[in-house]
Amino acid sequence: MAYKSITFCYFILLLSGLSSCSGKLDTGSINIENWKKDRNGCLGLRLQDLEEIKELKNTYLAKNNQEIIITFGRPDRVELVDKSQSFFIYFLEPSDRCGGKIEKEPLKVLFRLNAINKVSEVTVTTLNP
Repeated sequence: MAYKSITFCYFILLLSGLSSCSGKLDTGSINIENWKKDRNGCLGLRLQDLEEIKELKNTYLAKNNQEIIITFGRPDRVELVDKSQSFFIYFLEPSDRCGGKIEKEPLKVLFRLNAINKVSEVTVTTLNP
């Protein structure tokens, strides 16, 4: 009898562990291979998916930071605003890290993360956080 209850507890623990793992998010028609290749927006490949990211941005609310990283790759820049929020920045247009001189602030996607690393806002903008 004790063996069955230990097995049942182990099964529940295993099941809960598997269900809490982060996975890829729905990206619609965004070409994720191109997105990940286009670090800092230098190649201009991310800009092709601008309309799709605008349509899907609200679906990423309340997702955790690991889901964002698994889906979109490592952010181009991470900015810590204070202890309770940070931003993941993905450039859609070439940034200052592309080697050329930029004349205007590049277009970017900002994922605002709260203190528990959940997305609280997604913005497509040229403004800095």
